[in-house]
Amino acid sequence: MYIILPFLSVLIGFLIALAVNPKNKKNLKLLLAFSGSFLLTLTVCHLLPDVYEATAMVHLDHDHAHDHEHEHSHNPIGLFIMLGIVLQIVLEFFSKGAEHGHVHDHGHENTVPYSLFISLCLHALMEGMPVSTHHEMAWGIAIHHLPIAVILTLFFMHSKLSKTTVVGFMTLFAVMTPLGTLLSENIPVLQEYQTQISAVVIGILFHISATIIFESNEGHKFNLAKLSAIIAGILFASFM
Repeated sequence: MYIILPFLSVLIGFLIALAVNPKNKKNLKLLLAFSGSFLLTLTVCHLLPDVYEATAMVHLDHDHAHDHEHEHSHNPIGLFIMLGIVLQIVLEFFSKGAEHGHVHDHGHENTVPYSLFISLCLHALMEGMPVSTHHEMAWGIAIHHLPIAVILTLFFMHSKLSKTTVVGFMTLFAVMTPLGTLLSENIPVLQEYQTQISAVVIGILFHISATIIFESNEGHKFNLAKLSAIIAGILFASFM
């Protein structure tokens, strides 16, 4: 179920965009705010502590093996988290912020946005890797991908791309996260560096979810509906 869940969320978002074609973006922004806080809470409460615990155990064993030669060992996991943040900044240079619903029409109709799509797929692929050991993250990614799938589908349709191209793009996007999970479960080198990869993904998710939450408060004005959506996301994720 944890493998198929992110795929289903993109499929549902794609179908919603086709069937409803929402003109009012207010509800999508509320869903984005909910998904951002939900994903951030899962990352902070589940993925982050487990990654630090795993590295702490490794360093503890290392210290015992060397008869406590160093009283305090350096834990490099924070550097991998920062690497993830920097990586996401680079990806957003090409995706134009599509990962957090920040897609705009640049007037290039009938033009296939390959740079946007490739960076978005790479982002989704990496998101799926920690799911192999943290199944609850599948829910956060699925809820995160649902509004993104709606927004992407509407963007591609507005760009006058053919239906075949849109279906192909969204299908590939849908399978990337499950593919990342399967690769992480079956490729030995990915399993060996699972903790470091998860730390990089934590940085990616930090950047994405924080951007969604801050962007949801446009103009720094108080918005009770968006604040409620953020609080609801935190509360729901706390019970996972």
